[in-house]
Amino acid sequence: MKRRLPPLLALRAFEAAGRHMSFSKAAEELNVTQGAISRQIKLLEEFLKAPLFRRLTRQVELTPFGQSYLVPATQALDLIENATLQGLDQARSLSVSLLPTMGTLFLMQRLTAFMTAYPEIRLQVSASLEPVNFKRDPVDVALRVGKVPGHDYVEGGSQITFRMSESWTDVTAMHLWDDYITPVCSRDFLARHGPLHSIDDLAKHCLIHNMARADCWPAWLRASGKEDLTGRVRMEVGHSYMAVLAARAGQGIACVPVIEVETPEWRDELVQPFDLRLQSSGAYYLLCPREKALSPEVKLFSSWLSAQY
Repeated sequence: MKRRLPPLLALRAFEAAGRHMSFSKAAEELNVTQGAISRQIKLLEEFLKAPLFRRLTRQVELTPFGQSYLVPATQALDLIENATLQGLDQARSLSVSLLPTMGTLFLMQRLTAFMTAYPEIRLQVSASLEPVNFKRDPVDVALRVGKVPGHDYVEGGSQITFRMSESWTDVTAMHLWDDYITPVCSRDFLARHGPLHSIDDLAKHCLIHNMARADCWPAWLRASGKEDLTGRVRMEVGHSYMAVLAARAGQGIACVPVIEVETPEWRDELVQPFDLRLQSSGAYYLLCPREKALSPEVKLFSSWLSAQY
């Protein structure tokens, strides 16, 4: 059977005005104009075919019908509000802090798949390069790259010097992926400048340096036995995202984390001209407060993340 219900906005306006006995206070509560409240109530009166208020000079008062209608209207809105709050309380949510470059180049394309696969989890995503502080930051987990105190890492790798957490007290670090770096350039760059037959050919070209990880090129060249090699031109940029964009635009050859250039969108545009992928001294971790490490949402998200690469 089709329900005969009044317009919800009109009902909300009437209930607020009746509760406050004031159109202006109802307007403040609902963040609309006093004129909007008046129009909504008039709409409801037309629907009900009965007046709800007497409009006096400086105030309003409920008609007898308005008084009798206000009680069930308030009860109905209270029931809807309580059911909504209960549903929100029962919903599973997870707030995630991502590295901006990692989020832009690698994860954002995949997070939609997570939300589709697990619609019962409300994912709230933010981006930050700063060391996480779970007592200050309103996040449940944080994806960061760096070193965990007390862990051993490969020697001779590119040094990752980012601080992941302001304090390691009661913080759990779940290993996601090791970090590898390698030179990349665009197919268009190779078409214009010719193929790279050997590492010595790098000296003929512009080398793009990411100053947020200034050790990438020196460490990779050191591992390849070409420690003294420099490019014909040196370009310096502020972080990995800019280095990848510069390489994609054909401005030179960048040495960047492999994970950041293996997105499906860019696989046909960017080339890794050499076989050497150097493992870094550091890795990607999902950090969270120790008391949340075993929660179903964190375990599910960390497991899903690990499988993405």
